[in-house]
Amino acid sequence: MTYKIYSSQDFPAYLPKLNTLFDDLFSGGKGFRSKLIGLVSVPLAVPPLSQNLLAQTIEFIHNASLLHDDLVDRSPLRRGKKTAWLKYTPEYAVLAGDYLLARVMVNLSAYGNIKLVQYTSEMISDLLEGEWLQDSIIGDYFVNLEQLDLIHNLKTSSLFKWCLRAPFISIQKYDADLHFILNEMGSILGQLFQRSDDLLDYGIRNDEAKAVLGDLKSGYLNSFGCFMARTMNGAQRGQLVKCKSLADVHHCFSDDAEKARVIFTQKVEAFDQLNIKLIDLYNHHLENLDKLLVDDEKNLIHNLRPLTEILYWRRKPRA
Repeated sequence: MTYKIYSSQDFPAYLPKLNTLFDDLFSGGKGFRSKLIGLVSVPLAVPPLSQNLLAQTIEFIHNASLLHDDLVDRSPLRRGKKTAWLKYTPEYAVLAGDYLLARVMVNLSAYGNIKLVQYTSEMISDLLEGEWLQDSIIGDYFVNLEQLDLIHNLKTSSLFKWCLRAPFISIQKYDADLHFILNEMGSILGQLFQRSDDLLDYGIRNDEAKAVLGDLKSGYLNSFGCFMARTMNGAQRGQLVKCKSLADVHHCFSDDAEKARVIFTQKVEAFDQLNIKLIDLYNHHLENLDKLLVDDEKNLIHNLRPLTEILYWRRKPRA
């Protein structure tokens, strides 16, 4: 199903600069989160208008977070274009992000499901807490993977959890066991997505041609960087955080280029094994979820099963 996420007609005509900013913001992106809403909503027979509201809600929140993140990180580009804080001013970027979050609350309040409004408010709070914590570790090269998992669970996984749970809440299915499983699955999907994204930063499965070492150069030791640094001594860790190229990263392990490449490859394989365990846990939750669904709802299992392949291994969904 195709959702109407954004139209300039949705926003006041007397705010032309805001509309121009939103035209830029919503013209790119894969819309994966709104697609996930569809994957969950269709088997549940969520009414089309409700599906569209949920899809619009998650995309508004996600894009609001991008406006704020880009400013906090001082990122110059987003989706190949100049970021809003650079093109328009930091103040306009902040106001535009705040406006999207306000529209979310207005739209959901009109929908009339107070549990959905409450859960969405909690999710936005988690998202902001995660951003706050992430900003607090910039320049901390002794951060560990457990600390990053907490940040990613708040900042990244919160949106995936919402995509899985909100359609059920919208049709007033509140079973505690059901939502526990959905919450666990959303947490895993967010972790897998973030860890895969962190691998792109080191040139691993980087089919998107993302600029390498962007995190490291910004003072941020991401999850794969933390994983590599776990067995490094102080000198090696100090060398890692100063790396400007992938060759520099390899050199942290050995002065011999071939040996260094082999060790780096082993680190990637070990990181993959760590995340394969998460994928196995996701599939276990999927089996338990199947037991709680009835009739056409069981089609949800078919829709959710490929997500780990798409999010971690970055494999395209089968036609």
